[in-house]
Amino acid sequence: MSEYGAVTQALLGIARDVADDYALAELICRACVDGLDVDGAAMSVLTTSVARQTLHATDATAERLEDLQFSLNEGACIEAATTGRPVLVSDLHHSTEVVRWPIFAAAVVEQTEVRALFALPLQWGTTNLGVLDLYRRVPVGLSHDQQRDALRGADTAALMMLTLRTDPAGSARGDERWLGHLVASRAEIHQATGMVLMQLEVSATEALARMRAHAFAEQRLLIDVARDVVARRLRFTEEMK
Repeated sequence: MSEYGAVTQALLGIARDVADDYALAELICRACVDGLDVDGAAMSVLTTSVARQTLHATDATAERLEDLQFSLNEGACIEAATTGRPVLVSDLHHSTEVVRWPIFAAAVVEQTEVRALFALPLQWGTTNLGVLDLYRRVPVGLSHDQQRDALRGADTAALMMLTLRTDPAGSARGDERWLGHLVASRAEIHQATGMVLMQLEVSATEALARMRAHAFAEQRLLIDVARDVVARRLRFTEEMK
């Protein structure tokens, strides 16, 4: 038996040449619905910022939950993004936890048939990339195995999204708002990676991931972050993890 659950296995099997983050978000949400026996899913990025955006919602109810949380600025999704911890509510009608977001909880009860909510942060170090929201119409929480699979799946999804949005090769798809330029000097990125690994005493893979996370959080191109590191305008510290 595989050590990975259905969601994680599905995400690991997704082709690396997904066209854009909207397509990737759809695949991630669908994998969660199919693998975790939930009724719907939605995925947002930069959830706690003014630039927040819902990349995909599997149905009208999932979209409504996103709209309510962003409009009211409270709910499981907002809490997961703010704290970096999963928020798992097995019964919205009878949970002491929802006193933290009473307006949102009341709106969900009144306007939808949702009973259970699960918000999983897409986290890399201390950088919150977004949130994966799941819901059920029945008051049933995730089983131990489902919870483990969901958390591993969220970690995998975060890495996939982070890589897609900061991969220099991505500019061939035209998304230059987020991605590094295809023609940018790889030497600068390699040089910056070497400097960051020395600053943090981590591996080259981890150093590059840290730069990508910083680029994502700041909505900058990876090559521009690398140039700042090389020019010593930017130094990575432990506090930036």
